[in-house]
Amino acid sequence: MREPLTAENLQVFMKALASEARTPSRIYLVGGASAVILGWRSSTIDVDLKIIPESDEILRSLPRLKEQLRINIELASPDDFIPELPGWQDRSRFIQQQGKLSFYHYDFYAQALAKIERGHHIDLNDVEQLIVTGLVDVKRLPEFFTAIRDQIYRYPDLDAETFQQAVERVVKKFGGPLDN
Repeated sequence: MREPLTAENLQVFMKALASEARTPSRIYLVGGASAVILGWRSSTIDVDLKIIPESDEILRSLPRLKEQLRINIELASPDDFIPELPGWQDRSRFIQQQGKLSFYHYDFYAQALAKIERGHHIDLNDVEQLIVTGLVDVKRLPEFFTAIRDQIYRYPDLDAETFQQAVERVVKKFGGPLDN
């Protein structure tokens, strides 16, 4: 049985992963892992991450670490579900350096849009936390949605109109303008 991912065992995972890395890479944490680090969730079910550049040594270590630490590990990021936001790496917030690995929160705007698109209760709670803590400026969400709208066709499961309406509901709820 897998353990819930807490801040403590997330730190253990980051150190263990860094001990495997022989070449510099950036590890972008996503979703629940970000929420746990930032303290608005005490735990999550897995650590979602993106590795840049992908590294065979890191990828090969994941199944072993998953078993050894009894946690779920998924290679998943917002750009697996919605079009990649321009400049997302520049907006990704640094967490810490462990050995040759630099850990970041994946761009909070990309996370927010992916969570809005999914629309699950826990995802929308995370979006609310991103906004109320100032990590996402609700007034910029329409701008970021507009930046990816013409690429939505690359994701057959997405409907641009439904996605836009979901973004507009969040913007309206938190008092931002509906300019687009």
